[in-house]
Amino acid sequence: MKEQAEIILEMVRNLPGEVGLFIRDTVTGEEITFQKDVPVVAASVIKIMVMAEAFRQKEKGLISFEEEVVIRKEDKLPSCGALTYLHDGISVQIRDLVTLMIIVSDNTATNLLIDRLGMENIQHLSEELGLRNTVLRRKLFMEELSRQGIENSVSAGDMGILMEQLLSGKVISPEASAEMLRILSDQRLNGKMPFYLHSRGITCAHKTGEDDGITHDVGIIYASHPIIFCFVSQHTDVPRAERVIQEAARLITRGKEGENES
Repeated sequence: MKEQAEIILEMVRNLPGEVGLFIRDTVTGEEITFQKDVPVVAASVIKIMVMAEAFRQKEKGLISFEEEVVIRKEDKLPSCGALTYLHDGISVQIRDLVTLMIIVSDNTATNLLIDRLGMENIQHLSEELGLRNTVLRRKLFMEELSRQGIENSVSAGDMGILMEQLLSGKVISPEASAEMLRILSDQRLNGKMPFYLHSRGITCAHKTGEDDGITHDVGIIYASHPIIFCFVSQHTDVPRAERVIQEAARLITRGKEGENES
């Protein structure tokens, strides 16, 4: 991976803003890192932690994934997702909220889950997992808190730790870890990390995040060697950064196509 590392690090260093990168081949142990412990605004990547806490509470018997939640007009948030565009009063299960929060980054589902699970519980789990820079400070679309600089945060290194623990079945339980990875593998927003990969038979379990000057993609690339790939950035040139994500994922999987290569 040495040749690829030099090219990838050169691309990353040339990006404006704060950029963090953590790449690890889980078979060889080779790594490419850049400012991996620098915290950045989390955007939608924080939703992975909300999902993890939902699975923890499910396994503890504190919630049921079959529990019905009514979506009221006042619950609906703009932008990403599906629930905002459905009729008021529709009833969905908690399992649907978790799925929509991840695969289409549904913001309405996210805030409903944070309310149901408890912000302090989500943060406690993050700390239990050893994620030092991953902090849930507020729900989504709280403009006054955002103006005050109160933001959720993650780092590339933290997301690398989380992905490695999911892959090894250590987040909540082996069964919960496997189900979370399955949901992440159903991701519908595939214009970054998987951009060059799907046509080569390489799948990804991942979560994106974006906002003004922010673009992230974190997850696992299922090449012949599973590769943890976590890129986060803020105050950057988003189109340029996303091209770097696409190209870096292409480079590190060169010659490592999965068994399903078409």
